[in-house]
Amino acid sequence: MANSLVQDLIESGIHFGQRASGWNPKMGPYIYGKRNGIHIIDIKETVKGLLLAKRYIARTVSEGKDVCFVGTKRQAKSVVEERCRDVGQPFVTERWLGGTLTNFRTIRLRLKRLEELEAVEASDNFASYSKKMESQLRREKAKIKRNLDGIRTMDKLPGAMVALDVRHEETALKEARKLGIPTICLIDTDGDPELADIPIPGNDDSIRAIDVIMRELCLAVSEGKQNRQMVDGSQRQAGGQVERPRSRRAQYRADDATPPDSGDQDGAAAPATAATGQ
Repeated sequence: MANSLVQDLIESGIHFGQRASGWNPKMGPYIYGKRNGIHIIDIKETVKGLLLAKRYIARTVSEGKDVCFVGTKRQAKSVVEERCRDVGQPFVTERWLGGTLTNFRTIRLRLKRLEELEAVEASDNFASYSKKMESQLRREKAKIKRNLDGIRTMDKLPGAMVALDVRHEETALKEARKLGIPTICLIDTDGDPELADIPIPGNDDSIRAIDVIMRELCLAVSEGKQNRQMVDGSQRQAGGQVERPRSRRAQYRADDATPPDSGDQDGAAAPATAATGQ
């Protein structure tokens, strides 16, 4: 399976970074070398980050939490929508609205408003309103649906966030960090790995590369849901509660998934094999 995954990653071109002239020096540990002015990402670091992210996502979902996927760039939109709908996870593919997490109560109120408008449309198709008011209500409904439809099932803050481009999704990542929500990011050579708790170094402009990453992360979601069902079934048979980790930090370190600033060479951040290519 590992060989198949590596082959898929290489065929998707995930190891091709940005031009060397536009790189972020913080990505140096994840760069293998340079060819024709293009940085080459160390595929070992990509696989390491991806496997670590899959373990963390599976554990998070198994505990009944959601994973919010954020991909607002053109290359990621269709892939994120399709993959997330298949596994029933919240996603954002339109512009990230400031306060989506930090002002979550207001977002829920807007989603409640969407449900009200949909109910009116289903009952009489706005026939009880004037033409002007009908037009306004339809525009309001379309705007809310376009921006928030992907997270309408997210009735609480997510247990983790996946961002497919740290530069495009910087606002979302800062909100997640402010609330202590772990972040998993696909990071190209021009990105900042410090924005991610679990970085996955790789080409974030390739649709095929994004699809492979989303496929693997969504497989982890499915695994987590299966584990959740098994735990729920065992819990019902035992008639008691399953013990939970006492804190997010303790949970995060359970499988050596330590944050990047911990200095753990087996964790999310520290690369051991990559050359700087400088």
